[in-house]
Amino acid sequence: MLHQYHTMVADHQRDVEFKKGRWKNKMARYKDEQCRICRREGQKLFLKGSRCYTDKCSISRRNYAPGQNGQKKKKLSEYGTQLREKQKTKSFYGVGEKQFRKYFDMASNTKGKTGEVLLQILESRLDNVVYRLGYGSSRAQARMLVTHGTFEVNGKKVDIASYLVKPGDVISVKESKKDNSTIKVNVEESAKRPIPAWLEKDSEKLSGKVIRLASREDVDIPIEEHLIVELYSK
Repeated sequence: MLHQYHTMVADHQRDVEFKKGRWKNKMARYKDEQCRICRREGQKLFLKGSRCYTDKCSISRRNYAPGQNGQKKKKLSEYGTQLREKQKTKSFYGVGEKQFRKYFDMASNTKGKTGEVLLQILESRLDNVVYRLGYGSSRAQARMLVTHGTFEVNGKKVDIASYLVKPGDVISVKESKKDNSTIKVNVEESAKRPIPAWLEKDSEKLSGKVIRLASREDVDIPIEEHLIVELYSK
């Protein structure tokens, strides 16, 4: 019986080590894929947090598309250019096709320029706001923190990354999560990062407030939203 128990433990340990190795490989591939996305777009999309602000960023070292023919520039068709702009925007905010289309439909039915309203909706996502406030090193990490129940909106726990904030909303770290080492590191590393004018941050209370909805000028990457509108309008 004792021998059988030790065998079971050993098998379990091997299984755990195998899964750890597989997880590490999976994460390495995921991180590499993030860099490939930025290289394909030819610009930083800030998908890997603080690394994107250093010389280790792949764009700084290899500013050309991945692959054997990456250094050869291809001329895209009108449709290809529009599609690439949509894909870039989806990657930037970490949104899938179905939800992106939903946001576009919302923007189409809202007063104002459809493209600008679309960006406003994307900026209003809770995971994006958490990232903008500096409590997440990247939107992907911010999304994970939100889904793990780290934040509250107006004193109530919200664990839905796609939750859309509105003016007057207060986003704060839950009291039980304020000693979270990840949050502390992010606050320290983002201290020099500017906070958008539409948000207000209180680093001591680990909170932030939505002053107004984001304007077109608040979007800090070159997105040609009119190309997305043209693509969906066909």
